[in-house]
Amino acid sequence: MSYQVLARKWRPRSFREMVGQTHVLKALINALDSQRLHHAYLFTGTRGVGKTTIARIIAKCLNCETGITSTPCGECSVCREIDEGRFVDLIEIDAASRTKVEDTRELLDNVQYAPSRGRFKVYLIDEVHMLSSHSFNALLKTLEEPPPYVKFILATTDPQKLPATILSRCLQFSLKNMTPERVVEHLTHVLGVEQVPFEDDALWLLGRAADGSMRDAMSLTDQAIAFGEGKVMAADVRAMLGTLDHGQVFDVLHSLIEGDAKALLEAVRHLAEQGPDWNGVLSEILNVLHRVAIAQALPDGVDNGHGDRDRVLALAQALPAEDVQFYYQMGLIGRRDLPLAPDPRGGFEMVLLRMLAFRPADTADAPRQPLKTVGISQATVDSANSVATAPKVAPVAPAAVVPVVPAPVVAPAPELEPEPVTPVVVPEPVVEAVEVVVDLPWNDPVEPEVVQQPAVEPMLETTSEQPELPPMPTPTPDSVVPDAPEWAAAPIPEPSVAEVDAATPGIDLDDEPPLDEDYIEPDIDSAYSYLDELASEHTAEPTPEPEPEPAAMPATGLALQWLELFPKLPISGMTGSIAANCTLIAVDGDNWLLHLDPAHSALFNATQQRRLNDALNQFHGRTLNLSMELIKPEQETPAQAASRRRVNRQREAEESIHGDPFIQQMMEQFGAVIRNDTIEPVEALVSQG
Repeated sequence: MSYQVLARKWRPRSFREMVGQTHVLKALINALDSQRLHHAYLFTGTRGVGKTTIARIIAKCLNCETGITSTPCGECSVCREIDEGRFVDLIEIDAASRTKVEDTRELLDNVQYAPSRGRFKVYLIDEVHMLSSHSFNALLKTLEEPPPYVKFILATTDPQKLPATILSRCLQFSLKNMTPERVVEHLTHVLGVEQVPFEDDALWLLGRAADGSMRDAMSLTDQAIAFGEGKVMAADVRAMLGTLDHGQVFDVLHSLIEGDAKALLEAVRHLAEQGPDWNGVLSEILNVLHRVAIAQALPDGVDNGHGDRDRVLALAQALPAEDVQFYYQMGLIGRRDLPLAPDPRGGFEMVLLRMLAFRPADTADAPRQPLKTVGISQATVDSANSVATAPKVAPVAPAAVVPVVPAPVVAPAPELEPEPVTPVVVPEPVVEAVEVVVDLPWNDPVEPEVVQQPAVEPMLETTSEQPELPPMPTPTPDSVVPDAPEWAAAPIPEPSVAEVDAATPGIDLDDEPPLDEDYIEPDIDSAYSYLDELASEHTAEPTPEPEPEPAAMPATGLALQWLELFPKLPISGMTGSIAANCTLIAVDGDNWLLHLDPAHSALFNATQQRRLNDALNQFHGRTLNLSMELIKPEQETPAQAASRRRVNRQREAEESIHGDPFIQQMMEQFGAVIRNDTIEPVEALVSQG
């Protein structure tokens, strides 16, 4: 007798023998027991989940000699003929090979004839989605009202291709994929009856390789029995399927945990000897990481399907939870990018090296970029002590990472005559302090009396007979201003002599930090914001700042005076933004105290405070002493007042549009809808125009 494959030998012959699909079997059994039979059934699902098997069992239930029942006897001539595939009243049609409308018409011509042997004539149309549109149209009328002795059973793996007119005439049942656990359970029973030795790990490999199909699992088991000479062993199944040994996956993960690049690449070399599918290797690594994450969340939830439960639990103890999630996400991205790599192995190695090089944020060994110091210490720094404290700042100068380019020197203009320079003698400690900080190459020689270098003038005793000396280069910002932000290596235009004099009325250079006027200090965490500000004047508009939160109380007293004073001050840019988020707290003679919202502290430093103080001095015509504290103002600031006015104007504009009689008439008659996001106040439109 010829050998019969397991998939056919173990095909279920009754609903009791079916594995899974309980939701479908329950409905069919109840319908058969209560004699509530439909004339057309549609079974959908992937290959090998039991569509054709259920259809044949239904044919037996309808035609069994014991009567219509959900438990056919399996012994009568009808049941045996159906099991053997030779029952004349069970017409099985392969729609994939009979797609023409002529084939469908031939089928329908025989529908009118009564069954020859059984109680019902059953038409089983497999892969029904392959029929042509004309065939579907020819089938519609008969499928809707067939003779009482005709039943249609349709099966398809792609129900989306069926017309809605066909779906509406059938009872549709969707069969689910088989889980690996259910496949392993069934294979254990089958191999036990067949008396075939096996290993549990081998069955789990077959269950996952079946990908939800019980028929595929049975076919792979047949192949494994032949490959293993009558046994189903894990090593043989792994070699047959070309799957990866889990031991090598754990070797890779242990190398990642230890941070050993040499061991990691050595593990990849051993993998390459097997000629694996690198995408599949990544998939296996992701599967192990998934089980490790489950072990960390619920140790009892880890199955031993791979025979490696202890190793998974050990990995869960050794690998931090954030690293597991990080490696899993990076592996997913690596699978997506692997087809783009020039070489699959190289792409796989890059994924592992990326896992090795990076660490999740907020971990002890995470690479960190030094944060820039921003705080009230910059706001309250005493400018009179800036030069005296220069030697304390000098040791931190080597910590600067970004190179600093000295400010360009302004060429002497023939029409400008230098003003007479008063000899200035600076005490020796100050000269030594500046000499310690400044240690850079010399620039080209330039006339010293034309070049305005505040850092050089305190160092030299200038006389009319002063010989020509090359000017000192501009010191780095970190060596001049305490806690100054890092500066980009980009050329910065130097202001002219007239601009320097106009911007510093009545300021003694001995009391001012050097070089405040000879270079433009960055006012936010990155120097690129200054370049963006210059570019925005000629190109795109700057990104609008978010609306400030409403104040706790309306402005009164000094806060109200600050609201009235702010628009009159000659300030703009970041200095204006700082002033707009301040409020005046106290005035004691010429001593003013402002509170600045800490949310805007990133824009604030000693230079911005000095510029705001200069603007106040210029407006009042006298010297004021300005102090600023990083405390959230309780009363309304100019920025909050401007935001409140914008909101009020917008609300008034929307109310005006909604209350317009003409617009209301259009809404009633034509169903018009008002889009509030397109409404702008008239003042805004006028200002834009």
